[in-house]
Amino acid sequence: MDNTERFSVIRVIGKRKSEIEDIVVTEAQLTIVLNSQKLATLPCSPKDLKSLAIGFLFSLGLVKTKEEIKKVNLDDSKGIVWVETEKHKDLQPLPFNIVYSAANSQDQPKVESQISVAPHNVFSLAEEFQHRSEIFISTGGIHSVALCDKKDILVFKEDISRNNAIDKLFGECILKDIPTEERMVVTSCRISSEVLLKVAKRNIPILISKSAPTNLAVRLADDLGITLIGFVREKRMNIYTNEWRVI
Repeated sequence: MDNTERFSVIRVIGKRKSEIEDIVVTEAQLTIVLNSQKLATLPCSPKDLKSLAIGFLFSLGLVKTKEEIKKVNLDDSKGIVWVETEKHKDLQPLPFNIVYSAANSQDQPKVESQISVAPHNVFSLAEEFQHRSEIFISTGGIHSVALCDKKDILVFKEDISRNNAIDKLFGECILKDIPTEERMVVTSCRISSEVLLKVAKRNIPILISKSAPTNLAVRLADDLGITLIGFVREKRMNIYTNEWRVI
């Protein structure tokens, strides 16, 4: 399935009306079946679906390591992925819009990393990130997220859902044994508590966004030792927590 589709639309500018062709982002659905039990159906972009399934299961705490995964089978045409794990879990179907609740932060260990980053590296990564997504440039209808070191984008993912985009990123890191410690995450989306907690679960010390955080995300970042940076645009940014990592 293609990531975009073209439609004929009517564009109105002031009093002028014209017919143009517009590019619209594709929305698909992925049903995740864990150990023969239907777990959830997610609205998503039709790409990196195995990574999405594994990242989703990790976010829920149903998969903790790659070694627990015995088999992952995907049927693109049906939009179904079957995941088999070592330990069968007695699960009930979950709603597709389930989030990683902030209440789960009580047992989340603090990120103790001593990594630091210079402001010019933050601005440089944000600029590269902004131009990476051809789908966003064409449609404006997708969220992007990237795992980075201090200078380069290492893994880049995107989806119509910000949570899916992050799950795709971490799902790929799990499947391909890509380390996340001492790394940074750059995202296009608003930083909510569930986004912050997904990042904390991978022990990532720095989270960067071109958008705003919520108040709960700021408090959680402070409590969990994460440097939270928002509104990174051109040569300005807001450092909300643990500013000592930006030198």
